[in-house]
Amino acid sequence: MTLAEGKKVYFSSDNHLGAPTPEASKPREKKFVSWLDEIKDDAAAIFLLGDLFDFWFEYKTVVPKGFTRTLGKLAEITDSGIPVYFFVGNHDLWMKDYFKTELNIPVFHKPQEFSFNNKSFFIGHGDGLGPKDKGYKRMKKVFTNPFFKWLFRWMHPDIGMKIGQYMSVKNKMISGDDDAKFLGEDNEWLAQYAKRKLQDKHRDYFIFGHRHLPLEIQLNETSKYINLGDWILYYTYGVFDGTTFELKKY
Repeated sequence: MTLAEGKKVYFSSDNHLGAPTPEASKPREKKFVSWLDEIKDDAAAIFLLGDLFDFWFEYKTVVPKGFTRTLGKLAEITDSGIPVYFFVGNHDLWMKDYFKTELNIPVFHKPQEFSFNNKSFFIGHGDGLGPKDKGYKRMKKVFTNPFFKWLFRWMHPDIGMKIGQYMSVKNKMISGDDDAKFLGEDNEWLAQYAKRKLQDKHRDYFIFGHRHLPLEIQLNETSKYINLGDWILYYTYGVFDGTTFELKKY
């Protein structure tokens, strides 16, 4: 994609709407919707890098209650012709086709590559990548197993949602609470993952979420790893203006 003059690409991650309770997260949701409303005037594209919700599970005919402001604003944006891309995180692994069908938002379950103004971007949520996260990697295999998803779908939604919401908050391997401190450049496992990917192919930017920390790490002279932070403590987001990428605070 070549950006028109004055247009920008925006990136956001880790809103965890609904946590710790729907009532408590409502001010954060309103702030996020205000941000979406502001950027729509110059956005060429918007990337949401996962964990938009603290828990999300799509039954065949049922989706979680709430988040009306966010879903309505996203529908308005895509209806206006601005593309929005969604990458599932560890809290919304169970997305299927609701976003695509209702909001015209493609949903990706693995990192993808994009190009803007001849700059290459490797984009994903970041969970399960790199040399660590072994406990979560094992748990993810269970969560993404079609048989276990089929079993969970047989629960009444009122029961299934309560269990899912409880696990999202209480289980450290899901919630990622232990990750919210800087480990040092040599120990940041997403940076290590990016460095290994550079051995196969050059990318200008590696953009991830999941870590809940706004980070910029120079991988070599021409490549950079960016972590977008979150909308719980930092309210940070990324923006590419066609030439440079910046982390900003809202």
